[in-house]
Amino acid sequence: MSAERESMEYDVVIVGAGPSGLATAIRLKQLAAEKGKEVNVCVLEKGSEVGAHILSGGCFETRVLNELIPDWKDKNAPLNIQAEADHFVFLTKNHAIPMPTPPQMQNEDNYLISMANLCRWLGEQAEGLGVEIYPGFAAAEVLYNEDGSVRGVATGDMGIGKDGQHTENYQPGMELLAKQTVFSEGCRGSLTQELFEKFDLRKDAQPQTYGVGIKEIWEIDPAKHQPGRVVHTVGWPLDSGVYGGSFLYHIENNQIAVGFVVGLDYKNPYISPYEEFQRFKTHPSVRPLLESGRRVAYGARSLSEGGLQSLPKITFPGGLLVGDTAGFLDVPKIKGVHTAMKSGMVAAEAIFEHFQGENAGTEVVAYTQKIKESWVWSDLSVSRNIRPGFHWGLWAGLALAGMDTYLLRGHAPWTFRIHADHSAIEDKSFYTPIDYPKPDGVVTFDRLSSVFLANVNHEENQRCHLRLKDESVPINVNLKKYAAPETRYCPAGVYEILGEEEGNPRLQINAQNCLHCKTCDIKDPTQNIRWTVPEGGGGPNYPNM
Repeated sequence: MSAERESMEYDVVIVGAGPSGLATAIRLKQLAAEKGKEVNVCVLEKGSEVGAHILSGGCFETRVLNELIPDWKDKNAPLNIQAEADHFVFLTKNHAIPMPTPPQMQNEDNYLISMANLCRWLGEQAEGLGVEIYPGFAAAEVLYNEDGSVRGVATGDMGIGKDGQHTENYQPGMELLAKQTVFSEGCRGSLTQELFEKFDLRKDAQPQTYGVGIKEIWEIDPAKHQPGRVVHTVGWPLDSGVYGGSFLYHIENNQIAVGFVVGLDYKNPYISPYEEFQRFKTHPSVRPLLESGRRVAYGARSLSEGGLQSLPKITFPGGLLVGDTAGFLDVPKIKGVHTAMKSGMVAAEAIFEHFQGENAGTEVVAYTQKIKESWVWSDLSVSRNIRPGFHWGLWAGLALAGMDTYLLRGHAPWTFRIHADHSAIEDKSFYTPIDYPKPDGVVTFDRLSSVFLANVNHEENQRCHLRLKDESVPINVNLKKYAAPETRYCPAGVYEILGEEEGNPRLQINAQNCLHCKTCDIKDPTQNIRWTVPEGGGGPNYPNM
């Protein structure tokens, strides 16, 4: 602990102003008001504002909002377009073949929204209840008591230059201390990874498996816009051995949200999720929708796809995990916000009860049982085998999913095992480089023009937040064995190999481009890249993703 730091004490500190963190804060304050108690709650957010780092497909199940804020319509929640028509399509290179929409993917009563704007609205509701929210402050360190329990977190120091020395703008971080610290960092949270190791939280869990979701928002010809239309595809351009697919949602203001998800358990080191997305937009069923339109936003984010069997232990002395940092995504529904928010509500109820008990200790052990008694657990239990089944490829995955859904109704007596994504990638000698088409500037674009639309900004003179455990690995291992996959799996052009033609290859890290998607932290074959938080306020600034 640095003597320079100031500290503030709260009952609960929440790391991350995403949907799960804000739901936790709101529910805590609601319970306190109902019982006439006082609970001091603080939320830290590394983005420049609430919602700045929030990216989701954007098809939202309102069940959880009905529970948390039943009068959300009267309070002008930003839910304006209701899902009207579901379409599930298998793509070949030149054709779009309609398929029956699986029951989990049917979106009646759901809304097509901007999750960033929903979080901004939730932030307003939380502040109205007395929650203190501090955007632009990145939680960079977990603090511990002498007995090993979590004591709180510290924000990162500001004004440390690339050389590690203090600049004239240096400001020490702040310590936020709490009886309970809630980690709602989203997928692959950097502090959560530390907690996994310190408390061995993944001891009884299978490895998590992830996808990277890449999304654009387009303003299109009003004559082609069908508000509420929902389209999901599988198949082309991915081969049958790669898990993934697209979504296309007709949202408000003559806009569509178009996105592509690629499972990060792919084997071919030459695959580029970004380029696969660009190829998808050239499909004959998609290109006509876009080519007369205008691209207005871009972003990317990883998502936890492992489901029930990949959930870690979610409590530890002094804190707990909520939302996608734990892995509550319901993959068959292609939705995780409702389950994330519900986990936050359940956590709040467990924490509040814990505070009322005598000699309760430092661990909110009741949270785990309460989650198991909630609809989050029952939903994830029914869908637990859907995503793992695709580890055997598209056709096996569809067949197993159909059997599990229609015959066994989610009650199969077995559970498929999952392997870590980074271990799936194979030697480049087994594969041929993929000749991706050059961008046409009409519907397909390069990475740098895309990053520009994400409004990415990082203080230039700061330590690189993408840390290499061994600086020799990118050339001696990744380049030699895997053809430098980091130059392809990153959707922001952060990693480049320079000097290869001169026989002196070296890795350049363009950290200022980073979208905070965490793909590098997940997919690096030797787990040599460690993603840490940059200075608070850095990263993308998504207006309506």
